[in-house]
Amino acid sequence: MAGVIAPGAAEALEDWLAARRALTGAAPNTEDAYRRDVAGFLAFLAGHRGGPQGRAALSRAGLSDIRAWLAAGRAAGAGPRTLARRLSAVKSFYRWLAETDGFDASAILAARAPKHARRLPRPLPEDAAREMLGTLGHQHPEPWIAARDTAVVTLLYGCGLRISEALGLTGADWPFGESLRIAGKGGKTRLVPLIPAATEAVGAYLALCPYPRAARAPLFRGARGGALNPRLVQKATARARAQLGLPATATPHALRHSFATHLLSAGGDLRAIQELLGHASLSTTQGYTEVDTARLMDVYAAAHPKAGGGAG
Repeated sequence: MAGVIAPGAAEALEDWLAARRALTGAAPNTEDAYRRDVAGFLAFLAGHRGGPQGRAALSRAGLSDIRAWLAAGRAAGAGPRTLARRLSAVKSFYRWLAETDGFDASAILAARAPKHARRLPRPLPEDAAREMLGTLGHQHPEPWIAARDTAVVTLLYGCGLRISEALGLTGADWPFGESLRIAGKGGKTRLVPLIPAATEAVGAYLALCPYPRAARAPLFRGARGGALNPRLVQKATARARAQLGLPATATPHALRHSFATHLLSAGGDLRAIQELLGHASLSTTQGYTEVDTARLMDVYAAAHPKAGGGAG
């Protein structure tokens, strides 16, 4: 049962978001997600305790309130991953509030997130990734659009960019040098080395693009000249994977995962790959180690005589 959020609690939420924004430069979508998650808890708390809870009253919330909130979320159909994300936001808010208002929030900070299976990346095999790039060049009857889609996806697979990072490039970024300075999540910048194939693909697109390159305009244009919508790249990739008979997991983001996994398979250093991907935490990058290990175990299971897959 949700209640009305007291003005003081709502003000505390906005103060916290402003403090986060100043420290991390979080993207608007990230900030909106934090606002929704914490506001959901504050509204639940008001209903659970029988009325709006002002800022001072928030300090009296405890572990039983958190458990009741998580149970309500579970009953409403939220999965363990969603509940864990919400709890993380509430803990972050309470950590800031406790430091700001001077109270002990250890009970809430000690709350444990529901266990959930870690979702590992699903990279494409190297030959499938290459076929995807080749097939994209034939997915659209307009040559410059086909070249555009190929160029974007080549940046994802060849350089490990997020699709938002590739589409965030402007005319001022061209011509490319040996590396690209990318503004990633949280406003953090990183230098990404460029392979010749990526530079060549972007150059081929620009040679065909009917819209003149401008320093402040998007490098990748939509059919009408505006910024390219990422859904169009996703649709082109979907058509290519259908043509190649690849699974639904063969998405643009999967190509970024493929970049990391194939580097790791070739002997790449985990920390170097972390830097290339722009991961804030090494633990995120370590997921690729698990993927590579899982792939090796599949080969082992298929080939080893005692595993039932080999001839001996």
